[in-house]
Amino acid sequence: MDQEEGLSAVDNIVTQFNTYEDFLDSQITTVDLYYLEDEVLARQLVELGYRGTGEVVKREDFEARKAAIEIARLAERTQKKTLTSAGKDLQDNFLKALAVREEDNRNGKSVIFIRDRNSHGQEVSGYIDYAHRLKTEDFEVYFNGKRRLLPKCTDLSFYNWESHIAVWNSTPNYQVIADNPEGLLFKYKRDRKILNVDPKARPGDNSTRTPIQTELYIQAVIFDHISKRKT
Repeated sequence: MDQEEGLSAVDNIVTQFNTYEDFLDSQITTVDLYYLEDEVLARQLVELGYRGTGEVVKREDFEARKAAIEIARLAERTQKKTLTSAGKDLQDNFLKALAVREEDNRNGKSVIFIRDRNSHGQEVSGYIDYAHRLKTEDFEVYFNGKRRLLPKCTDLSFYNWESHIAVWNSTPNYQVIADNPEGLLFKYKRDRKILNVDPKARPGDNSTRTPIQTELYIQAVIFDHISKRKT
């Protein structure tokens, strides 16, 4: 048996059995158990090649191929994962800006500020952790225009200008600093850099502030943060 045939045989075994012990058990006969009276000993004899009804596979070979196949499977699944915005005919600048940033925000990067009116005609505003919303919501309805992205009470911040309800929440990517006398701040958890959303101040190290000209909202701004910390 050449090397290629050997790998093929191991792959067939690896995909058939979840663990090496399951493979060993498949090689043990009832006669083996009757005479040996010890399942552990029977497994050891199969592993050494003294017992068994099929191919002899070493534990390290089985586990190495198992890991390699799993890595290949995950890589293939990642490559096939299509962006929600892909293939959409986006007309508004805001949706185009979200589409450009969608892939980068798989791991956390941007904060979106939106000010507009809700379905009740009330003016609301808030800061949205784009990456967090991407992971917890299906953005298909936003990119295809069926719904508009609006701040929620579960976002980084939310304010209703009529009821004066104000809430803020930290997310997996950003910590809210609400007691700052100069205004709301967000700390990016990966590199602990501060994002300042005050339009009169600098956004902070490795951060940018981009106002978006859009017909969908009264006001929209996107803050992008580039983390220098290795992950």
